[in-house]
Amino acid sequence: MTQSSAPNRTSTTLLLASLALPMAGLALLLGLPTVDVHWEHHPSHFWLVLSVAIVNAALGLFVSEAARQRDDVRLFLVSLVLLTSAGFLALHALATPAVVLEGPNGGFNLATPVGLLLAAGFAAMSAIEIDERRETWLRRWRSAVRIGVLAVLLAWAVASLLGVPPLDRVLEAERAPWLLALLPFGIAAYAFAAWRYFQVFLDRRRPLPLAVACAFVLLAEALVAMALGRAWRLSWWEWHVLMAIGFAIIVLAARHEYRQERSLAATFGGLYLQRTLERLDARQSLALRELAHADSAGSADEAADALRRQGYTGDEIAVLLDSARELARMDALLRRYVGPRLAERLGEEPGLAELGGHEREVSVLFADLSGFTAFAEGRSASEVVEMLNTYWGAVVPTVVDREGGLIERFAGDAVLAVFNALGDQPDHAARAVRAAIAIRDASSDVQVHDDWPRFRVGVNTGPAVIGNVGAGTQRSFSVIGDTTNIAARLQTISTPGHITIAERTLDEARAEPDVIVDVRPLGPTDLKGKAEPTEAFELLSITR
Repeated sequence: MTQSSAPNRTSTTLLLASLALPMAGLALLLGLPTVDVHWEHHPSHFWLVLSVAIVNAALGLFVSEAARQRDDVRLFLVSLVLLTSAGFLALHALATPAVVLEGPNGGFNLATPVGLLLAAGFAAMSAIEIDERRETWLRRWRSAVRIGVLAVLLAWAVASLLGVPPLDRVLEAERAPWLLALLPFGIAAYAFAAWRYFQVFLDRRRPLPLAVACAFVLLAEALVAMALGRAWRLSWWEWHVLMAIGFAIIVLAARHEYRQERSLAATFGGLYLQRTLERLDARQSLALRELAHADSAGSADEAADALRRQGYTGDEIAVLLDSARELARMDALLRRYVGPRLAERLGEEPGLAELGGHEREVSVLFADLSGFTAFAEGRSASEVVEMLNTYWGAVVPTVVDREGGLIERFAGDAVLAVFNALGDQPDHAARAVRAAIAIRDASSDVQVHDDWPRFRVGVNTGPAVIGNVGAGTQRSFSVIGDTTNIAARLQTISTPGHITIAERTLDEARAEPDVIVDVRPLGPTDLKGKAEPTEAFELLSITR
């Protein structure tokens, strides 16, 4: 047992106990009717409930805008949970007897449970595994869904305010039997969604997924209180309080995230689909490269205008430009790490600088920081560069000095290293494997903050073309071929803090005398761009 596991279990226990308190309180109120005090004040109910509904509707609109900016369907569904529950809660307030409407009515009793049941469906949909096919379908129909929800709210408002049956009368026992029969399904949907968002929290360690999970638990408990509470008594008021607390938890978590990120879209990054985060990683990496190249060429304004047309805000472009300049400066400072061995060979063999290349057996290591975009959004360039410098300061000497690797390039948050690039490392596979382990371990040792992204690494062995590409006045030393592509693909299927290697890398590393490599087989793995599955392994350790 690690020292941190006990506090984590303690925190989880305290959280579960806190979430269970409302049900214990409800049981006490129902078991002791004398404690279940009657308090009926219609104007207070109207204004309190309407205020909660308005705050929740505003939160739903913010979430909806963030979903639009990042084109994330999960966040879109979460916004529907908030907007639907807020809309029907407002309808419940408007139907308060003797305020807007003259007397008791069915809309007052039915609005909130109907709204919470509809919201439960959206909550469950947001929590299921959304594959690309479902994502495409939801993206196609989201406008229609928004219009449908708005139409239902407007129709209900008209029917309630005009006294259209069955909302014109109080239902028997103040409840509809069919509605009571549906409540268990709503409770189950919220419980499922809460569990899935708690898993997202465990994976990303950001406050919003945990807040959403807690809110869904409280909404499920609100449904229980609706089914069992006595009208205008404390047991009935409890579900109002539970909904208010659930929404308040999300508001406070979003406020905390916004103060950290200073960007609406980044505020809700903890809830995004993994594909959205990967898309943003690729998009931001491309933007950084374009700005860095444009800035060095004196055309940063033109590049900024192009990014603005792509939907980047002025603040985002300013942060990206600062980051690009800092990364370029960092790259210049780190060039002394990139190729000392290559520089020595160029002095010995000037012909190596000529354009062209030749094929050689190499091992290629590709590593990047998973979640870099989510970390970088909203943070200052200095914070981003401090994190990168800390990692590179630990990783580069290990790759270059200890294992003799040649860093072919840095790409912001990624590094590509090649072993045996100069044909002088017959044990290149073992070197690459040791370097991968060192990257994993070193990055864990120097990780200053829990929310820093972590490396995921891929290693592959095979033939590649080694040489110089470019033009007469500018060129770069490159490693080109399918071996490099597979290393990059293996890196993308790794999870943060883990290493994936190809079968040939494993075989050649184990062929070295006194080398023991411990792996976990992943089996035939489909890699993007490969017609046949690739045998892949998770690298655990290497000893010599």
